[in-house]
Amino acid sequence: MRVLVCPDCFTGTLTSVEAAHAIRKGWLQIHPDDEVVIAPLSDGGPGFVGGLHAVLGGKIISAIVTGPKGSKTPAEFLLRGNEAWIESAQACGLHLVEKDKRDPRITSTYGVGELIALAIDLGATTITVGLGGSGTNDAGAGMLAALGATSDGVLNAGGKALADLSTVKLDAALEKVAGIELIAASDVDNPLLGLRGATAVFGPQKGADEFAVMELEGALENFARLCGRRSDGKDPAVALGAGAAGGLGFGLLLLGANRVAGIETVLEIVKLDDEINKSDLVITGEGCLDDQSLHGKVIAGVASHSAALGKPCVAIAGEVRLGKRECATAGIDSAYSMSEFAGRDRSMAAPVEVLVEVSARMSQTWGRR
Repeated sequence: MRVLVCPDCFTGTLTSVEAAHAIRKGWLQIHPDDEVVIAPLSDGGPGFVGGLHAVLGGKIISAIVTGPKGSKTPAEFLLRGNEAWIESAQACGLHLVEKDKRDPRITSTYGVGELIALAIDLGATTITVGLGGSGTNDAGAGMLAALGATSDGVLNAGGKALADLSTVKLDAALEKVAGIELIAASDVDNPLLGLRGATAVFGPQKGADEFAVMELEGALENFARLCGRRSDGKDPAVALGAGAAGGLGFGLLLLGANRVAGIETVLEIVKLDDEINKSDLVITGEGCLDDQSLHGKVIAGVASHSAALGKPCVAIAGEVRLGKRECATAGIDSAYSMSEFAGRDRSMAAPVEVLVEVSARMSQTWGRR
């Protein structure tokens, strides 16, 4: 039997690569003679670079960049030939900010710009930036500053400072990326501003209270007005994905980036349909299987492709919050919860051990005897 294992990361506990290996180990404990192939995935957020590297190969470039609160942090991106893949969360991720100190008014995407600049300096002419898991809400202003953008104020001090600007000059940043194909890979299609915008929807998840949300919304509105439209006449503030990663999508779109759906891009890059076609069963997973999972996330993408190709798809998650009917509608034939199996505390404390055990239990139902 050939089993394809292609999970997302289990946020806060396991990377997609670690999760894939744990699921494989559990399956082989019960069916040691089966062929179990792993293809770790990401929708553009955490795990984007690691998952692609596991499938594509290439060279991992390590760097020290400016983190969301100004201190230096290690980060890496994937370089293969003249193509580079950058995971924005490595430079501005929420996990880089202590839980009791989270305030998206003062966090910056400057480090993402440093990674883009380094990729260009190393010869990359096509750069895909995965958006997701950010702890920032600065509309990409920090990233733009790292690439050379200037203003009459401060661009790399977080979203709140953007309210004080009266001019923004993008010429140097645009010159830096001239001739570069920029791609913004995102699992969300939110615009920059408004009720569905970056601040209103994602700000509270990053530590913004009601007052901070209002401050940031006004600041980003001012920044967008000063930046204006692109040279092609398009308004990036209203474009799909502009609100991704606290508006980092907006900053990239300002520079001429094309926005693509993160998971579909990854599935195409790794040629997942070919792997699904060759397999008898597909296993996917993530930290929490809920309603958000059905909108541009890894599980939804894998399940829909598996269903289209007539292959059964099973999901393992830290928590399962969808009913059987909702799972079936999404193409998920069965879902297994680590929390139900071993309790939430143990699942968080020993995620690899529990995931191995759940995979082994699942294989007794879905494996061939």
